[in-house]
Amino acid sequence: MTVRATEIPEYLPEHLCVDFDIYDPSVAAPVDTLQERVAELAALGPVVFSRAHGGHWLVTRYAEIHEVLRNPGTYSSYPNNLVNAGDGKFLPLELDPPEHTPYRQALQPLFNPPRMKALEPEIRGIVNGLIDRFAGRGECEFVEEFAHALPTAVFLALMGWPQRDAQMFTECTDTALQGRPGASEEESNAARAEAAQRMFGYFAEVIAERRGRPDAGDDVTAAIINTPLRIGDTTRPLTDDELCRMFFLLLIAGLHTVQGSLAWGLMHLAANPGERRRVVGDPALVPGAVEEILRLEAAVSAGRRVTRDTELGGVRLRAGDQLLLLLNGANRDGGEFTDPDEVRIDRTPNRHLSFGSGPHRCLGSHLARIELRIALEEIHRRIPDYRIDPEDRVVSHATQVRGVVRLPLVFTPEKR
Repeated sequence: MTVRATEIPEYLPEHLCVDFDIYDPSVAAPVDTLQERVAELAALGPVVFSRAHGGHWLVTRYAEIHEVLRNPGTYSSYPNNLVNAGDGKFLPLELDPPEHTPYRQALQPLFNPPRMKALEPEIRGIVNGLIDRFAGRGECEFVEEFAHALPTAVFLALMGWPQRDAQMFTECTDTALQGRPGASEEESNAARAEAAQRMFGYFAEVIAERRGRPDAGDDVTAAIINTPLRIGDTTRPLTDDELCRMFFLLLIAGLHTVQGSLAWGLMHLAANPGERRRVVGDPALVPGAVEEILRLEAAVSAGRRVTRDTELGGVRLRAGDQLLLLLNGANRDGGEFTDPDEVRIDRTPNRHLSFGSGPHRCLGSHLARIELRIALEEIHRRIPDYRIDPEDRVVSHATQVRGVVRLPLVFTPEKR
């Protein structure tokens, strides 16, 4: 699909036209400044126009974003990306109801409550295995040594695939998302394609091995592969291509989101020692801390496409217009949250939109919460006095899935 350029409406006041670009590296350097930029945009209005990427609308506030998320009939989820919108759909993310619903239902066996509870001991083992590698040193590069490795390992645990394949997936997802640092654009694109091909080849082997098994037993991957897809009055198997796209989305969706949330969590708690002492002293506060971190630093800026002429936030939108939903703006909307820039680990209520809302609400939200909770419990048990290394630097990146790529920490070495 070619994303149609959204022309600046003649009626729009000049102050509502900006040059903000979510992909601009300057919003991530030297340290993430996206929150400040989004706050400036929100002060202009709930819906403003950006000239970047052919023109699109930026939705900045809670009420308007919530309305868009819950109304897929007017705001389609395809394309979700402002760039590279013609590379095939992410399933089921870029399908709209009712087409979207059966694909989502096909993935439910992965995320049912008994399975999530059964995964907790394995996730805790993965977490502590990663901490074991650096706890005795008194320093680490947290993203490389923990936050990036954990989501990949949890994905493999979720799918029931061998942990020995974690390194391959880590390398391939890095390349697929970031290209090859220092290489030309052509070389990076070739590397991305090669990495994606390698992962899809792995998925294809898994599918071929499990396709048609008469009894899946406890093999959740086999159960998904062999679950009939029911669309209207038609029932058919999921195709290999559909399954590969679903598995790819499951892997990518949990990678930089969890990686960023882990890093931001430690950054905020290091900067708010009173709140951190409460977490260290009472692990029962960790779930609330997870929710507050998710609120403070929403990783995703979701794309939507207007399907019919409508009005949102006082501006008129035309069919075909592209929207970008700045979820981190919604989560710091003073009309919804008291003192929205403050860290309050026991904030109640905390109706953040980091997992979205409506029919596309994140299917893996419960797993992400478990993953983040266990990680914060074990980190604050084993290296509770961590701080950002003053002799080093934090590095962020900004795209529609923003994150942290480098977080140097120092702490008191764990005694064995």
